Order: sequence, then C-alpha cells, then structure tokens
Amino acid sequence: MTTEECYNDFIKKLSSIYEKREAANITDWVFENITGLKRLERSMVRNVELDESVLHKSENYLHELLQHKPVQYVLHEAWFYKMKFYVNEHVLIPRPETEELVEWAVNDIKNSKQKDGLEILDIGTGSGCIAISIKKELEGENITAIDISAEALKVANKNADTLQSKIYFLETDFLNESKWDSLGVYDIIVSNPPYIPKYEKDKLARNVTAFEPGIALFVEDNNPFIFYKKIAKFAQSHLKPGGKVFVEMHEDYSKEVAEIFWSFNLKTQTRKDIYGKERMLQAM
Repeated sequence: MTTEECYNDFIKKLSSIYEKREAANITDWVFENITGLKRLERSMVRNVELDESVLHKSENYLHELLQHKPVQYVLHEAWFYKMKFYVNEHVLIPRPETEELVEWAVNDIKNSKQKDGLEILDIGTGSGCIAISIKKELEGENITAIDISAEALKVANKNADTLQSKIYFLETDFLNESKWDSLGVYDIIVSNPPYIPKYEKDKLARNVTAFEPGIALFVEDNNPFIFYKKIAKFAQSHLKPGGKVFVEMHEDYSKEVAEIFWSFNLKTQTRKDIYGKERMLQAM
C-alpha cells in the first residue's frame, strides 16, 4: 500500500466517528509520527510503498483511535506552549486555555519588580506542563510541583528530564491540610485543579470520560469548589506578601470562585480565554 492509499483509508475510517476536518487533522498527526515527514514532505512520496512496519503501526493506531481513544494518548504526545510533552492515561491532555493561564502568570512575573529567585508552586501538576512551561520562560525561578498521583508524577518527571527543566516534584494530597507543613511559602501559586461537577460527566465527549483520569477532572456535586476553598485558605499562610494566585476555573462559575477568594480577603481579577469564556482568575 502506498503512502497516499494508506492515508486516504485512514481518514475514511476515522470519519466514521469524527467530523471530516478533525479526522484529517488526526490523520496528519499520526502520519507525521509514523513516517517522520510533514504533510508537504509526504506529498512528494505519496506513491511510495510503505514499509510493513509502518503499515502495522498505522493499523494499531487506527484500532485504538476507533475506540475513541484520544490521539494524544495513542501517540503519547501532546503539544503545549510550543513544546512536545509525553502523556498517558494517568494525566490530563494539556489544553489551549491552560496555555493562556501560563501566559498570564509568566507575563505578570516578567512585568514585576522581582523577576528572579521567586518561589512558585504548581498544585495538581499532572503532566508537569504548567510548571515546566513557566520554568522554560523564567529560568531563575524555583518551582515546586505537587500531585496526589504517583503515576502522574512519573510522567511529569519524564517531561522535566526530556525538556531539561529543574522542578522539585512532591507527591502529596493537597486537600489534606495536615500535609501543608511539608510545603513552603510562595510568591506565586498556580493551579488547574479538578473543577467539573460529576453531574456534568454525561455532557462530555466519550474520548474524555473514557480515557482521561477522573481524579483530575471531576469534583463531588455537593462540594464543587473544594479546591478553590483549599487554595484560598492555603494562600493565607503560604503566600508571601505581594504574592499572587493564578487558577483555571469552570466557565459557568467564575463569580462563585471569585467570591471564595474574596471571603479570604484576597482581591481578584478574572480573565476570558480566546473563546470569550471566563476561565482564569488571579487573586492577591
């Protein structure tokens, strides 16, 4: 089978579960991974017969994708902040709106009087994408990244090693206040915590609910703001004077999240993402 024949067959089969444009984008990503060639480069060898090993790999990938498994988990790669991160089913797939949270925090730090030697904490680091991206932009900062999942921290450590970023990783249950003594005092606290109430699970795509870690996505319906309450309380004793908190949040509950930080005497500012949804908050 030639490159073009295999490519067209791949798109056709993926189109049974994805809209055609998305199927084409996924196919491009897969074929760049298995051939090492970008789309334009592949067009020059479209009539070349594919090696059996490449065909076999494409068949395996297609089988997984047709089970609604996200392409990022199939290929074990996701792009975030212009870097390729290793991902598996123990960590969330990094999203564009989280890139905007990182950009806000980075630009705020760059515009501050103190730019070097800041102590930064990333709560619920997952793949490490937030902590590593901030470190790459701000080499002089000291970054601690925590997560309850040992498996997630293995992924984060792998990414930090690959991307040559010195991060201090710590396994801890942030919701357990008795664990806070093991943490320091910080200039910046950043977090993309779980914030989707479980009752909304049925609204999400199958490739999210079936494969991404629920512990990193969902909160109990009777206490949907638990992480923000804990982060605000933690900030009272672990945020340095003049320090700031940056969090991602549910687009429908920005007012409620802001009120939580106000109740702890923290001033807040919200920001919309590129889609016009209030998804980020700064508290100080």
